[in-house]
Amino acid sequence: MSAGRVKVTVGVCGGIAAYKAVELVRLLQDAGLDPHVVMTRGAEEFVRPLTFAAISGHKVITSLWGEDAGAGTEGDESAIEHGSVIEHISVIEHINEAQTTRALIVAPATADTLAKFAHGLADDFLSTMYLATTAPVIVAPAMNVNMLEHPATRANLEALKARGVRVVEPGSGYLACGMVGGGRLAEPSAIAAAVAEVLAGTSSSSTGDLAGETVVVTAGGTRESIDPVRFIGNRSSGKMGYAVAESAKRRGAKVIVISAPTALAAPAGCEVVPVVTAEEMRTAVMKHLLEATVVVMAAAVSDYRVAKVATQKLKRNGARTLELEPTEDILSEIVARRKAGTLVIGFAAETEDVLANGREKLRRKGVDAIVVNDVSSCETGFDSDRNAGSFLTRDSAVEMPAMSKTEMAGRVLDEVAKLRAEAASRS
Repeated sequence: MSAGRVKVTVGVCGGIAAYKAVELVRLLQDAGLDPHVVMTRGAEEFVRPLTFAAISGHKVITSLWGEDAGAGTEGDESAIEHGSVIEHISVIEHINEAQTTRALIVAPATADTLAKFAHGLADDFLSTMYLATTAPVIVAPAMNVNMLEHPATRANLEALKARGVRVVEPGSGYLACGMVGGGRLAEPSAIAAAVAEVLAGTSSSSTGDLAGETVVVTAGGTRESIDPVRFIGNRSSGKMGYAVAESAKRRGAKVIVISAPTALAAPAGCEVVPVVTAEEMRTAVMKHLLEATVVVMAAAVSDYRVAKVATQKLKRNGARTLELEPTEDILSEIVARRKAGTLVIGFAAETEDVLANGREKLRRKGVDAIVVNDVSSCETGFDSDRNAGSFLTRDSAVEMPAMSKTEMAGRVLDEVAKLRAEAASRS
């Protein structure tokens, strides 16, 4: 197991959605976990084991027996002798894998595998490991809509739920079989969030470096109405704020997310307060400020709103001028009203003179730190899954090169933990 990382096992079954498990493995890595992969024979028909081996850095388990495990070297014993990343597995390997993993995640979970799990059948490595493990199990079904709705499949899912298996329900949409309906594999991000929630519930939060902290995170982009149909908004997806919230939760904090509109699933294990406008966000933040020990203002709050909102839809009848007025300066108010010891971290989205503008905002707002990033790049700007920036304090600047937003959230919280430790050493 990689040093400092929690081992989890991803079981991949034979369905067209198997390719999405590659992204799931990467997301679990980004979340600080150490995913190992077990594949069924059917899964090998869709994705080669070498793909998962290259992504995870671990051997991929494909069989209970001393057969070749998918390296394309059938009958070639040199694959073992030369330390191939995909090797033969002994019959008892499932016991070790079952005892050392902290969670078993099966995605996609086919009707066949769900039936095996429900009825205690064990004719391959994955189903045998399922019976042998005492770790929490998460399954993400994916199949044809009629298969999903068949009474046998529904009964199997209910039986697994009754035994404590976490089911990440499939979505609806266009299926590979050409039908439209339920059965589509949940998004990898939703599965990863379920894993985080399950692990948070089965591990002691007192071991996290943010245990005892109450972290208030703002996320998403606020909207200011023009009329009942239109609004002034921005391109924030909420991904950075949600990543910070999920990371803080995994590290033991109580997390309250004050979220402007976003298409994202709610961060697992966090209290979510939905808002729309800057004023609503201000009200929600102030309501929770007294209990907060850390505030992370990752939301993109509108700087202006329409001075007079139309009560009816404005018709298109030529040029129109909108009078704007400034919204509340929430960040400055937080700094002024926070209780002693509360850390306040701001975000600054810039398109030019990034560091200079970030330091000016740090000084002007009086926050403990600013995360400044260049949003002009399509690779790390708004709505991207990646980010880059600098964590600025009055005395330092920590560069954060391009990485996933999940990983960057962890880096930001690393710096927050350092600020807390420094404050404690001075007191």
